[in-house]
Amino acid sequence: MVADIAGASGLGDLPLIEAVLREAAQAARATVLDVRLHHFGPGKGVTGVALLAESHISIHTWPEHGLAAVDIFVCGAASDAHAGLAVLENRLGGAVVLEREIVRLQTKSG
Repeated sequence: MVADIAGASGLGDLPLIEAVLREAAQAARATVLDVRLHHFGPGKGVTGVALLAESHISIHTWPEHGLAAVDIFVCGAASDAHAGLAVLENRLGGAVVLEREIVRLQTKSG
């Protein structure tokens, strides 16, 4: 799923963004392997990714516009990308203004 969150705050706050990514992964019932973030400087945004056993959650922020672009890619029957997006929306204090779900092919093990 890809989404844009508008009217968001805290978008240049690295500790907040890391905490939000971790909380979103937990809500999505995913396992965090690592979180990597890069800050572009004072007053600028953050780009980052939570590496998940089930894939990833990525974010790119523009604090000057109150905008966060996110990509929540999770797999597995128990995973819930919508729950992860709800956490991101709530914790960043914005509103989802664009949401697109991309259904991928399922594989069968056996």
